Amino acid sequence: MRDLARLLALAVGLVLATPAMADNTGLDRLTLRSDLLGWEAVGRLDLDGGFCTGVLVAPDLVLTAAHCLTEAKAVGRVDQMRFRAGLRDGEAVAEAVVARAVMHPDYVPGDGVSAGNIRYDVGLVQLAAPIPAAVAAPFLVETLPRAGAPVSVVSYARGRAEAPARQAVCTVQGRHSGLLAFDCDVTFGASGAPVFDLTGQRARIVSLVSSGGTGASGRVAYGMELPARVAELKHALRTGAGVFPQTGFSARRVTIGERDGTGARFVRP
Repeated sequence: MRDLARLLALAVGLVLATPAMADNTGLDRLTLRSDLLGWEAVGRLDLDGGFCTGVLVAPDLVLTAAHCLTEAKAVGRVDQMRFRAGLRDGEAVAEAVVARAVMHPDYVPGDGVSAGNIRYDVGLVQLAAPIPAAVAAPFLVETLPRAGAPVSVVSYARGRAEAPARQAVCTVQGRHSGLLAFDCDVTFGASGAPVFDLTGQRARIVSLVSSGGTGASGRVAYGMELPARVAELKHALRTGAGVFPQTGFSARRVTIGERDGTGARFVRP
């Protein structure tokens, strides 16, 4: 973690925007159906014994963190995974089981929270049935416009697993070699949560929460630049490279527990 901290501290020093940073807002629970309008494509990705946050980037494709998929890949099955779009207090606007998934090939589960892993901590889940855009409209993935820009995060997490919470404004603290740092409020379960740029007519995804915690200067979350990673994962789904489950593949079930430290890992109830 020391190498990662030095790298991101250097990035902050090099690329912070000169204008004053926007003041962070707190977390708002999206309790009412009206609160959820426009954010229905963000949902809880239920795993075998835990959950992460995911977001629709196509009617049948959910973007999430690669580390959320490590256990499913280890056992070669996805039948315990379900995406619940706009879930709040037991009611989802739509939900679907998972048909197959893929992790970025450059993500290395055994390396834990490292600069290299954060850069590639991206996975795609293909649903068994598409969720209509009229119900939950997918978001576009784009490049972050600039360091210092205000962003927004919508996530599920420990202590707020039953409804999404939105931080309307947090700030990009730095970017370097495909890595991004934010001062956003994240914790366990927020892994895979979309980081949105709000400067256009509709929010666009510019990063995913990979890990985070509390540092000397307060809250910090780490993510990655997305467009190239998402394009590579869509290509993998088309070609079948690294996709699981694979026909005829079997493996014994293993249990992977939470890690200590600042990683915004998936949550086990």
